[in-house]
Amino acid sequence: MKFRDGTGGSVGKVRYWMAGVAVSAALTGLLRAQAIPEATLINPAAIAYGAATGKVYAVDKARNAVVVGDDATGKMMSVKVGVGPVSIAVNGKTGRAYVVNAGDGTVSVLDGASDAVVATVPVGASANAIAVNSATGAVYVTRTYSDKMVVIDGATNAMTMVKAGRPDALVVDDKANAVYLIGYEGESVDVLDGRTNAVRSLPAGVHMWGIAVNEKTGVVYVARAQDREVLALLPGSKEAIAIPTGSIPCAVAVNETTNRVYVANYAEDSVAVIDGASRGVVATVPVGRRPEAIAVDPVRNRVYVANTLGNSVTVIDGVTNRVLATLDAGKAPYALVVNLRSGKVHVADLDERATTVVSLR
Repeated sequence: MKFRDGTGGSVGKVRYWMAGVAVSAALTGLLRAQAIPEATLINPAAIAYGAATGKVYAVDKARNAVVVGDDATGKMMSVKVGVGPVSIAVNGKTGRAYVVNAGDGTVSVLDGASDAVVATVPVGASANAIAVNSATGAVYVTRTYSDKMVVIDGATNAMTMVKAGRPDALVVDDKANAVYLIGYEGESVDVLDGRTNAVRSLPAGVHMWGIAVNEKTGVVYVARAQDREVLALLPGSKEAIAIPTGSIPCAVAVNETTNRVYVANYAEDSVAVIDGASRGVVATVPVGRRPEAIAVDPVRNRVYVANTLGNSVTVIDGVTNRVLATLDAGKAPYALVVNLRSGKVHVADLDERATTVVSLR
């Protein structure tokens, strides 16, 4: 695959990094070189929204549990899962939630109605990220430092191992029935065919960090932190477009309704706004200290940014690209999700509360 920028110029091949569940050695060195305070980068999938039930699920690693929040009733409850839960994915049709327990190499399956654990699936050591194809029911689990990932049948909970480079982070395109994977030391974006489990690779350099997909356009966006840019991988093309964004882009989110892409620039305390049609940055919005996660509310056209060292969430108007508010969000917020029914924002924190519901007023 070739890289090109918006002007048609070539982009040289260099080295990149990606943080999985902790700061990598390469990232730590770069942070020190730029005099940026170090942070602990935890899995951004530590919190998830269930469209079928309207519930939000957040990991509580310290208590080996998941916190389930129901905005309709105002209730929150804790459900015991496996050891060291790190990430969650929810099937938007069945309401089942899947929790990766890194401490014991399992996935806990929660019933969407009762919130009870109905199955525990062994997936092996170094389990990290998880995603669900709500159309097929398939569940995908990456295993850091392993050349195999796990595919779980959502109907039977049967497990299959698939060789796919060294995947760490991933995103699923339900419409295309494809899974896009990026690995800590991988040099490509691996694409898994959801029908056959066959894998093809698109060369993209090593140490990528952050990935998202626009299912309406089929474009996949990958953050290349060291190069201050995001790659746009076009469907059916062998060419990737490099879009300059800012220093240490670490999280990507897409509003499929407006075809806007939002990129958190960790080292610059900003968010770059990309027009998905022109593939150019149309605005750079200042946010709080060291943004690590970003979420979009397409219903209300708002963008929410978790400022980990700022202990806050920045609210951005998707129409004007202006900051509407900066709200308290607990200690060290590192992941967040929007409940599309209630409009409330749930934030995963590193403090003892595990999760915070942000008051939007």
